[in-house]
Amino acid sequence: MLSSRPLQLALLALLASRRCLAARPLLVFLIDGFRYDYLDDLQALPGFRALVERGVKVDYMTPDFPSLSYPNYYTLMTGRHCNSHQMTGNYMWDQVSEKEFVIGTNPDSRLPLWWNGSEPLWVTLQKLGKKVFMYYWPGCEVEILGVRPAFCEEYVYNPTEEKLSESITRALDVLRSGSADMAAVYFEKVDVEGHHFGPDSQQVRTTVQQLDVVMQMFNRKVKEMNMEEQLNVLMFSDHGMTKIQWMEKVIELDKFINMVDILKMMDRGPVVSLWPKSSKYQEVHAALSQVPNMRVYGQQEVPERFHYRGGRFVSPLTLVAEPGWFISENKAKLPFWNNGSEASGWQNGWHGYDNEFVDMRGFFLAAGPDFKQNVQAAPIRAVDIYNLMCWTLDVKPLPNNGSWSRVEYLLRSSGGLVQLGSCWTCCVGLLGSLLMFWA
Repeated sequence: MLSSRPLQLALLALLASRRCLAARPLLVFLIDGFRYDYLDDLQALPGFRALVERGVKVDYMTPDFPSLSYPNYYTLMTGRHCNSHQMTGNYMWDQVSEKEFVIGTNPDSRLPLWWNGSEPLWVTLQKLGKKVFMYYWPGCEVEILGVRPAFCEEYVYNPTEEKLSESITRALDVLRSGSADMAAVYFEKVDVEGHHFGPDSQQVRTTVQQLDVVMQMFNRKVKEMNMEEQLNVLMFSDHGMTKIQWMEKVIELDKFINMVDILKMMDRGPVVSLWPKSSKYQEVHAALSQVPNMRVYGQQEVPERFHYRGGRFVSPLTLVAEPGWFISENKAKLPFWNNGSEASGWQNGWHGYDNEFVDMRGFFLAAGPDFKQNVQAAPIRAVDIYNLMCWTLDVKPLPNNGSWSRVEYLLRSSGGLVQLGSCWTCCVGLLGSLLMFWA
């Protein structure tokens, strides 16, 4: 008959190993440009409301600076600030190779050069022998640190709600069957409509309502497949959106500097990167410092709170507009959106401003067996979400800038952040301890 102490140890080991044995599949949604307050009227959004009622929702999520898409795609999946993961803009230039990173499907943007600055979660999972299926997620088609996800439906511009529904169905199938440990789905239309018509437009409200219909379908499928207590779901955006007024609030750089003194200019809008000729740096810096409604920073002048200045592709001069203002070479080069081949109008919404500006805030909600139910929680930051994903997947997080204390409250039971690399390591260690005690 066993003595009481070994029995107690056996029970403790069993309880401790429950975390190892309980790693469940994870489904992640990235809804581009979904501002935190788009969910203010949950009564009108039954699909989102059902998720919130069986899960957690934070007041808002603060993005990384710049509050642009690609920098925050990588922040969310690495838990690291831009100066660490090196993805510092939607448009970047490598002065050594003279290669350009351009948002969208530009072939040079798929070079590992831009992506190897940090290891995103999907690469870590693949290295550990876990499988990740990704749908339209920007970057999933890139070989990062020599690794690709198990499956990647390559990014295309603005996939439809039908494509989103199809991706969700396929993701649920592979997660339920065990073919995937994690699936990640990207949806862009909320951001596109926010740019075209502005965040307060009827078009954005309609798109959010259409997205809610898809969420209602998702909730039904999860219930029909008996996955409510098996599947963890995380849903978040990369940034928010603010209203802009084109002709009234444009900063035209060629009115203040001679553009022939600029070797390279990347991007237009709230954040612009400039590479002046070395002989003209001081002159350009001094001239732009006098421009109203805009800040100009040399590399070492960028505020520490932006966690940006040390980025490999950060330009010698970074221009940051005040909210609502737009930086361009001149008004003739303002971007406009089109419908097919016909120009349709000026943009009415933008993002990329100081990440502490209220309109740049995104949203975050989560549901599933690892999360509390019907809980409204305090704000978090984009760097925090990575640790939550690692927790649900029972994966040891890589060094990151996230705060565990900001997200621990969201979980039913946390017990501290995962410190072991795999269930196998955890359980073998516990078994070894027991055998040594018995010996």
